[in-house]
Amino acid sequence: MSANDTCRIGVYICHCGLNIASKVDVPALEKYAATLPKVVVAKTYKFMCSDPGQQLIKEDLAKHGITHLVVASCSPLMHEPTFRGVLQDAGVNPYLYQMVNIREQVSWVTKDLDRATQKARLLITAAVRRVALHDALQRASVPVNPNVLIVGAGIAGIAAALTLADAGKQVYLVERDPSIGGHMAQFDKTFPTLDCAACILTPKMTQVGKHKNIHLMAYSEVEAVSGFIGNFTVKVRRKASYVDTDKCTGCGTCWEACPGRRIPTTRVIRIGKQVIGRTRVAAAAQPNPPALVTQS
Repeated sequence: MSANDTCRIGVYICHCGLNIASKVDVPALEKYAATLPKVVVAKTYKFMCSDPGQQLIKEDLAKHGITHLVVASCSPLMHEPTFRGVLQDAGVNPYLYQMVNIREQVSWVTKDLDRATQKARLLITAAVRRVALHDALQRASVPVNPNVLIVGAGIAGIAAALTLADAGKQVYLVERDPSIGGHMAQFDKTFPTLDCAACILTPKMTQVGKHKNIHLMAYSEVEAVSGFIGNFTVKVRRKASYVDTDKCTGCGTCWEACPGRRIPTTRVIRIGKQVIGRTRVAAAAQPNPPALVTQS
């Protein structure tokens, strides 16, 4: 016999003062919840999160042998830890619990009483069926890899990388384009102050390249992510660039003196189809300069 065959579910519905009770027929919900499979207790209370409300649940857990709990009240962000604590104090696994948000998701957004009550009824039904499938989870401590991966080296990724690196984290900053900077590198001014975009971005780009805790992986893409929170394994494919990034300073001398091809008279820097930089090459670099050629 599985644990789900022996589960005894308690359903508790909160009035939340008039926040819920003014739009939802709480007594009708109580009667309905009592008819659901595996539900042995269904009750309501003015403020279920209060000390008397929590005590009511604790007493019923012991009296009725409740093994799984459903509370229909407000947001899990506010009181899910509260009711998990109630279960834990009563000696019941705190993860055999399901919360139903009938305040923010029902009473606060539904004008019609009948429709609000019907929606709350459906949510409670779903919660009862789901909680019966919950397992008694146990907390465990595992070692965590403190290194950080940031995908995308636009201004947001650069700022995040610098903040984390300054905090002592080893940061791997992956950018799919050959150069970092993202869209901000294409702007002249920034909104709303109209500050110079390059004046803000360029120093940060330089800091990223020099920071001892940042491992910059430009012209690379994330191909696979596996593992779990705190212990991820990431596969990054670095595209062939034919440039020794440890030696390259970006001066452009090798491009101008390359013997493998004729030197264009103009060098153009593009991101996509947009031209963001154009440099004229001296005609004296070769005896017979060709017609205008653009190099992306």
